[in-house]
Amino acid sequence: MRFVLDGAVIDLPEVDPTATVLDHLRYRMGRTGTKEGCAEGDCGACTVLVGELASEGVRWRAVNSCIQFLPMLHGKALMTVESLGNQPDAAAEVHPRNGEDSREARHSPLAPLQAMMAANGSSQCGFCTPGFVMSLHGRAIGARGCELPVADVIAGNLCRCTGYGPILAAGEAVDRIVRDDTALAALLAGIAAEGASGEWRGRKWFAPRSKDELAALLARHPDARMVAGATDVGLWVTKGLKTLDTVIFLGDVADLAAIEETGEAITLGAGARYADVHAPFARLHPDLGELVRRIGGLQVRNAGTVGGNIANGSPIGDGPPALIALGAELTLRGMAGRRTLPLEEYFLDYGKQDRRPGEFVESIRIPRPGPGTVIHIAKLSRRFDSDISAVCGAFALTVEDGTITRARVAFGGMAATPRRAGACEAALTGKPFGEAAIEAAAQALGHDFAPLSDVRGSSAYRLEAAANLLRRLWLREQGQAISVLDLEGLDG
Repeated sequence: MRFVLDGAVIDLPEVDPTATVLDHLRYRMGRTGTKEGCAEGDCGACTVLVGELASEGVRWRAVNSCIQFLPMLHGKALMTVESLGNQPDAAAEVHPRNGEDSREARHSPLAPLQAMMAANGSSQCGFCTPGFVMSLHGRAIGARGCELPVADVIAGNLCRCTGYGPILAAGEAVDRIVRDDTALAALLAGIAAEGASGEWRGRKWFAPRSKDELAALLARHPDARMVAGATDVGLWVTKGLKTLDTVIFLGDVADLAAIEETGEAITLGAGARYADVHAPFARLHPDLGELVRRIGGLQVRNAGTVGGNIANGSPIGDGPPALIALGAELTLRGMAGRRTLPLEEYFLDYGKQDRRPGEFVESIRIPRPGPGTVIHIAKLSRRFDSDISAVCGAFALTVEDGTITRARVAFGGMAATPRRAGACEAALTGKPFGEAAIEAAAQALGHDFAPLSDVRGSSAYRLEAAANLLRRLWLREQGQAISVLDLEGLDG
């Protein structure tokens, strides 16, 4: 496999399929600025920027290197905190705190953002600082997510020292940096055209470039582990010490990442990353956009895919309940052809999905809500940003002449799979849209679910929380504030 680091092509003839980018940087290349804080993609200390060849040139993304496997870098560019000092950019300016003329900020040999953070007191112990620098540098150079506020860009970076204020101020103070990646794009074009594969100590890996190539590979290796963003599988290795014998990496299957918006629906390839669907989903409904914004930090959304979140089958995955409530359909493909089914039918039991040997999730189609549809999608977690749900609820009610003619209600965190709430739906359908119907439906949830108790919440808490999410739908429809964001005049 080959990738580009600071303008040089790195050629690795043999690669462990599940060696992490972080370990390779630290132990093979001596780039120890990238830190290991959690080894599970939660703290952001290991943040690096990965550049991919795109129609507009090179598109950069911040990712967690601790759970990115090394073969996923094939045909891409890598930027670490050490790279910044090697790429000075005279066009960038820094604006010291309170407008003061800071000698350190103006004359430091560091990159603009690093100089600003040093001048602004944005680092104390310094362990997390390289990760913050890379996330904010990504914003400065126009990487994916650069349109988000600084607080959202660093939501996936944790610091126990500074209180975040000086870091936020430094991120706001640095102007946009204009990069010329023409030469880099030419390098990437030379190494990214074809798929890659390798073998290491009897373990094999493949990185196909098309769905046809993927289907053929799965026909030959039906038991291979497919890896899209590695935001979950990465933990199998770093935390569970699991060995994967045959791995197929999906990140370079370009036609698996397409997003198509029409007046009737959004259709997306299973490889579409959450960061890329944020805007289209928000256009479908603001609640869906807000849900995506809270699915992990930006680094996780830059890697994790909608199809991977579905195929993984987790009962607490945030995407499936919302898509089920909205009536999404799933298309699976294998060498024998394609088949399409309602998304809720894909989930059979805990750890068991309706995916046959040699099949892969190809696409998801989400119909646009019709007129008169009342939608509410909400996630409850112990930490507001970048945390796993205790309960995720999604409601889509069709209301005609004051009567609920159709109800789709789905939850995550309430059962062994993401699941519709049949008794709740029955309690709503055919009833006048009012508080009485909502309350009856809230009580019916006890017939739909008997949730487990775990570290994220007890069974009783989950049942009460699920009912309260339904009550929130009604309160919001009456114009009442249901969250701090509403009090601030924002959606959500």
